[in-house]
Parts: sequence; structure tokens; C-alpha cells
Amino acid sequence: MTALEPGDATVVSADLPVREFPGQDGVLGPVHRALSIGIVSVVLLIAFEATAVGTAMPVAARELHGISLYAFAFSSYFTTSLFAMVLSGQWADRKGPLAPLATGISAFAAGLLLSGTAGTMALFILGRAVQGLGGGLVIVALYVTISRAYPERLRPAIMAAFAASWVIPSVVGPLASGTVTEHLGWRWVFLGIPVLIVLPLVLALPAIRRMASGPADASGPAPAFDRRRIRLALGISLGAALLQYAAQDLRPLSLLPAVGGMAFLVPAVLGLLPAGTWRATRGLPAVILLRGVSAGSFIAAESFVPLMLVTQRGLSPTMAGLSLAVGGLTWALGSYIQSRPRLEPYRVRLMTGGMVLVAAAIATAPTVLIQSVPVWIVGVAWGVGCLGMGLVLSSTSVLLLKLSAPEEAGLNSAALQISDGLSNVLLLAVGGAAFAALGGGSVGGHAVSTATGSHPTAFAAVFLPMAAVALVGVWVATRVRPVRT
Repeated sequence: MTALEPGDATVVSADLPVREFPGQDGVLGPVHRALSIGIVSVVLLIAFEATAVGTAMPVAARELHGISLYAFAFSSYFTTSLFAMVLSGQWADRKGPLAPLATGISAFAAGLLLSGTAGTMALFILGRAVQGLGGGLVIVALYVTISRAYPERLRPAIMAAFAASWVIPSVVGPLASGTVTEHLGWRWVFLGIPVLIVLPLVLALPAIRRMASGPADASGPAPAFDRRRIRLALGISLGAALLQYAAQDLRPLSLLPAVGGMAFLVPAVLGLLPAGTWRATRGLPAVILLRGVSAGSFIAAESFVPLMLVTQRGLSPTMAGLSLAVGGLTWALGSYIQSRPRLEPYRVRLMTGGMVLVAAAIATAPTVLIQSVPVWIVGVAWGVGCLGMGLVLSSTSVLLLKLSAPEEAGLNSAALQISDGLSNVLLLAVGGAAFAALGGGSVGGHAVSTATGSHPTAFAAVFLPMAAVALVGVWVATRVRPVRT
């Protein structure tokens, strides 16, 4: 490792044995073109599914007589994906990313088909769980692919491409899904997406086999699966599921699944994340913690923005959703900025500034609870916050690969995704409980109640604590630079 001088804004880099090829000239150069288009297509597919399926979900739940189980259509995806992330990390480190990626894409498509053809809500939820398995396998395998197939100088650019691939789905996805649901039926939202699987399979898999297949150390024996980590992954999934269940109903009996969930969750998290993560130890632990703090605070707050605009300012659901549309563009812009080579020495400052923007956006949004404040303030604030998220999230991905030894890329990528996903559900559960306790209704998974009697104080009880969490992220961002050794 390279020692750092005090005040140096660069980061320590592990020597990753990326397979360099003569004449490579960028992520769309001759060597990487097929791979880049293929893996970005995978991300585009996941992004479109995430934005489109949510629009069709209420209609599906009503037709399947499963409104009471609505939240589980979201939580089943999340809980199985947590387990799959750990499995994918070990699988990719042991055999390379090709097998978990191909299996994940296939499972993702199978889950969509199962949900799209479901005759009962139970089968629909099962399909979502299969999707979660696929999604968890895919996202970690993609990180390992990047660590092996792209030299360090190209990784910020491919991460920026990942962020940009969310822009069109975030704008077009809900509109397209709503139109298909209205004219053809909700099932076609699920059944139509698997057709798009063909392009990633044709482009990405042969390129991965050529550029990133096999174990990290081809000369040594393949590492064995760590059964303890698999058990911990099951524990974290079960614990998260119990906490989500408890957060939906604030009766005293809900304390039992909440306590049970924490009993599973705490030891599993301590065992799966690097030592020192919760103390924000400098270097990799701080990077992983920052991912959770930034994603959790922002997504938890964002989940309440449309409801606040509908219930407190009288906007239609469509207009409330469109108020956040500009965020997709500014998020991609932030990711593009961090990918510029000349800004690499200032990455830590970019991340710190990004978290300041995130905290400011979350704190500004509830000012529309004051009737004299124009509604467009939310759109501007969220555009600024998404710019900050683009700077931070893409940078955490870049730094994770930079600080990971080749044989640990899958393990650490899984830890990063666990931090991201787990913080989302925990902070959503905390925010939802505070919201409900102050007369705002209830929140389950990504589903928010649409009661018009929500009290303004209930919204403030969500946004202000999440802004405080984001401010903690400002401090954590200053610690992503490893200590001098």
C-alpha cells in the first residue's frame, strides 16, 4: 500500500491485477465496448423494473385481493436480496462473476414471470422474493466484474454510466407502466420486462468470460464457501423481515417480532461488515458506513416527499411524483463530475461536499409545510440533494474497489450493498414509526399511506432526524481516506 502524507486527498490503492489490453481507450473503446453496453443494459433493466413495477403494484395487489399483504411484495424482494448479496460475493471470489451474474439475471427474469402469472397474492410475493435473489446476485457480481475487467482509471466512468442509466427509467418508467397497466393490464408490466434480458446475456456474458472469469488467483486453490457467513446472511435477512413486519403495526405485540429481528440482525451485521464499520474507522470501514448513512437517510426522506406534497399542499400524485423527476438528471450529473480524472485528487472533498448537499436538501424539503413557501422549493432542493448523492454513491463504489484486494472484491462489494440495503429498511422503519406515532398514518416497505389527515408535525419528525443522519455522513466522509501506514 502507498503511504499518505497528512492532508493528502488521494486514497490508498490496492494492486488489482486487471487484465490490461493494448489499445484500450475508454469504456466504449474496442476492448470494453461489448462489456460496457452489456452490463449497463443490466443496470438499465433493473432500474426500469424498480421504477415501473412500483406503479403497477397497487393494481396487482387489489386484483389479487392482497392489499393487507402489500408491504410484503416489497420486503420479500429486500430480504432475499440481502442473502443473495453475501452468496454472490463468495461465489464471485471463488469462481469469478460469470456464474452468479448469469444465474442472477435468470432468477430475476423468472421472478418477473412468476409474479406476472400469479393467481394469488402468495405466489405474487414468492415471485418478488425470487426477483430479490436475482437482483442480489447481479449487483455484487457487477462490482466484481468492474474490479477485474476495468483498469482503475476507467472505473469512475463506468460507475457514472451506471448512474446515468437510471435517468430515463426514472422519468419514463412510471409513465410507461401506468399506460400499460391501464390499457393492457398490470401483468404485462412484469411479463414484458424479461424480453429485455436477451441483450445483456448476448453482450455481457461472452465479454465477462473473456475478461473477468475464473478465481482472482488462478494459480492457487479456489477458496471454500464460508458457511458461517452464509448463516449470518440468513440471519440478517430474517432479522430485516421481522423488523419490517413490526414497523407496519405499532401495537404492543409488535415488540416481539422487533426484538426477535434485532436478535438476529445485530450479530449478523457485526459478522458481515468489516471490523470498525460502526466506529467509522478510517479507510474501507468508513466507506461502507458512508454508503449506508447516505443512502438510508436520503431514501427514507424521499419516500415521504410525494405524500407530503399530496396531503399538505394538495398536489395530485402525478404532479408530486414529477416534482422529483429532475433528481434523476442531477444524480447522473454528480456521478459524471466525480468520474472526471482531473478531480480524482479531490474525491474526499467531493464526497464531503456531496453529503452537505444531501443534508441541506433533506432539511429544506419540509419547509413546504409552511403554506407561504412555494411548492417548487421541493423540486429544487431534491435536485440539489440528488447531485450530492451522485457525488457520494458513485465515489463509495470507486473507493471500495480501490481499497479491496483482488480476492476480497466480492466480499467487500457484498458488505457495501448490505450497508446500503439494510440502512434503507432500518431508517424507513424508524421514520415510519415516528410518522405513525405523531398521527401521520403508517409506512410499510416502500408503501406509504395516503390518508389526508396527516399532521405536519409527523412529516417534520421524519425529515429533521434524517437530515441529522446525513450530517453525521459529512463527518464520516472525512474519514474515507486511510491512515498513513
